[in-house]
Amino acid sequence: MSFTVHYAGKTRTFDRKVAIKDLANEIDPERKIVAARINNRTRELDYEIYYDCSVEFLEIDDYEASKIYEASLRFVVAMAFSRAYPDLKIRFSYNVSRAISVNFINPGVSATTAMLIRVKHEIEQIIAADYKLKRNIASNDDAAEIYRERGFDDKLGLLEYRPEKTVHLYECDGYENYMYSHMVPSTGYIKEYKLRLYAPGFLLQYPRPEKGGTIPDFKDAPTFSRALKESHDWAKIVGSDTVSGINNSIKQRGPIEFINLCEARHNRMLCELGQLIEDDIDDISLICVAGPSSSGKTTFANRLRIELLSRGINPIRISLDDYYLEKGKTPLDEYGKPDLESIDALNVELFNQNMVSLINGEEVQLPRFDFQTGKSVPGRILKVGKNEPIIIEGIHALNDRMTLDIPKSAKFKIFISPQAQINLDDHNPLSLTDLRLIRRIVRDYKFRNASAEETILMWPSVRRGEFRWIYDTQEGSDYVYNSMLSYELPVMKKYAVPLLDAIDKESPCYPVALRLMRMLKFFIDMDDEWVPSNSLMREFIGGSCYADV
Repeated sequence: MSFTVHYAGKTRTFDRKVAIKDLANEIDPERKIVAARINNRTRELDYEIYYDCSVEFLEIDDYEASKIYEASLRFVVAMAFSRAYPDLKIRFSYNVSRAISVNFINPGVSATTAMLIRVKHEIEQIIAADYKLKRNIASNDDAAEIYRERGFDDKLGLLEYRPEKTVHLYECDGYENYMYSHMVPSTGYIKEYKLRLYAPGFLLQYPRPEKGGTIPDFKDAPTFSRALKESHDWAKIVGSDTVSGINNSIKQRGPIEFINLCEARHNRMLCELGQLIEDDIDDISLICVAGPSSSGKTTFANRLRIELLSRGINPIRISLDDYYLEKGKTPLDEYGKPDLESIDALNVELFNQNMVSLINGEEVQLPRFDFQTGKSVPGRILKVGKNEPIIIEGIHALNDRMTLDIPKSAKFKIFISPQAQINLDDHNPLSLTDLRLIRRIVRDYKFRNASAEETILMWPSVRRGEFRWIYDTQEGSDYVYNSMLSYELPVMKKYAVPLLDAIDKESPCYPVALRLMRMLKFFIDMDDEWVPSNSLMREFIGGSCYADV
């Protein structure tokens, strides 16, 4: 029976199965295409078509294709380590400069230049050999046996929580691994990467979609790196550095103890922050709070205020949202649409004037932005006194342009973000960005009447704004608050999955929804009955005691 395929401006009829790879090779002899989207479903290039369809070829400037390239690169690097140093065990984690850290699980082992040269030589040989990545289907029991033979004990724990009865293992010249992802057809498709020393391990850079499929210039971020290390160290202590560890903690400790354990860490950080601010309260006039979307800034600012009140400090909260310029004055982005993420969408000059006047003890009438009319109207009249620092919260709060006229010594800067360090297993880290996207999908549906599809469609614009305006400000902060709660994905699952499942298979958002559901499926369900009303988690799932504050 014949079928018709539309691709690259062509329409062809076939009477037998055809691999996507064969079609891609017609127009891409350099192998820049790493995957395809068939009838809106992301597929490997080895996938064989046997039905009427439209094929969209994907290069690594596409986000879903980039994830396939990244997983395939991790496979090759893990394979190279197994050949060069078979007794060493490595762990991949997302890290600074939009890269992946490669660290050693073996105690006392650190990366060296000699090790870098040897591993890179192995990687290059594997790529040059263009070994086929062959997918084999194994039952969970057979996969468990293979994991034991290969020493992949870290993979065994997650099999218990795998809803499917089979595993798609990939074999490459005798090496086997499972990366929870589609893969490229062969190692020769891995064209670009950089491996560099980054003590105590390595840093693996790869092409990023938000950089047009190129590798970003390396930019160290010591503050961010320390925050990630602290997150991982704490997760190891309580056994929540892996999905199976989180599931096991919920089952063994019970939801009440596990929730309170995670909340206790947030309480401790708030206490640390309160002490730092109290110790320097005579000099601190502004407390600046910023972070990327869905970091929990609003709840955090409320909880910080309570912490400071308990210390005899009476902070005043001011929102940067009230300083938006009126409609028509907002700058446009590269697509000609209003760029609300830009700092130039705010009345920076007025904000500076107001803050200086308040700090000098003057009475000030603040603006209030009316989002329904898109205009600025007169707001509250405010005057601050001694021990009344101003908390400003917003994505640009740490940008020095916002507070250019205020001495650095008078500002205390806090960067907030969920610094998750959770892995499916040693070779497969969970995306920090996907965690925030799930938070936002749930929150936007509950409080902004927005569908999951609407949130996913606007996410690329949000991300562009974050890279442009937010992440660089983290390194100038006085404190990094990790808003991650290890129990949150088991709680979020019951809210997020129905919203994602409702996205039509024909929607351009469907591939993203599918990827998020594949991640959430490994977490056991946990009821939110015992989540405290002042928890940062309540900002997303509802029931916050700060809802009307």
